[in-house]
Amino acid sequence: MGFVVSLEQPSVAVVGSDDRFPVRRIYCVGRNYLDHIRETAGADEREPPFFFQKPADALLPSGAEFPYPPQSENTHHEIELVVAIGKGGANIAPEDALDHVFGYGVGIDMTRRDQQAKAKEMRRPWEIGKAFDHSAPCSAIAPAAQTGHPQSARIWIAVDGEIRQDGNIDQQIWSVPDALSHLSGLYELCPGDLMFTGTPAGVGPIQAGNVLTGGIDGIGEIEISVV
Repeated sequence: MGFVVSLEQPSVAVVGSDDRFPVRRIYCVGRNYLDHIRETAGADEREPPFFFQKPADALLPSGAEFPYPPQSENTHHEIELVVAIGKGGANIAPEDALDHVFGYGVGIDMTRRDQQAKAKEMRRPWEIGKAFDHSAPCSAIAPAAQTGHPQSARIWIAVDGEIRQDGNIDQQIWSVPDALSHLSGLYELCPGDLMFTGTPAGVGPIQAGNVLTGGIDGIGEIEISVV
């Protein structure tokens, strides 16, 4: 007797459409805002970009409940611009990168900071701190045909109405075209890939009962409740 498992394709909503954007992989850019590097790492501020991944089934839609993760007493919010890839490719030149973008969204890179810190101390991968269940809340994707390709826009998140992070995507060390170009030299990008592009300063802890609201001007907003 065979063993058959039926798996639902992870996807996110598309603004202005009943269609869904099917998600293949989620890539994340680490330490991509100067002020965030200065508050957490003290690292070289122009190192080549580095990437980690979250599983596609870690996606959580806006309006959903975020279960506080197990084995953590210090889980943080990190608000991010999300890039949705509509056309694949490898070794993409920066000047061609935006031709591969379907649209943009607002994401929260939820991070078990205590588990991430332990992994760093032991020189182990970050997955335990970054790639847990429900760790990738994401808004609906706004097609670039409607929004254009933003180069400057306010990015923010509030916890229970109190602003925690408040920056601008023009503070990114590696712009979307540059980050996509670097990423495509490491992996062949495919339609359905998402790239979370890093977070500005102000990351901080959450707890059960909090309501997180965030947004990027001209792109959209996101809200989740911590339970």
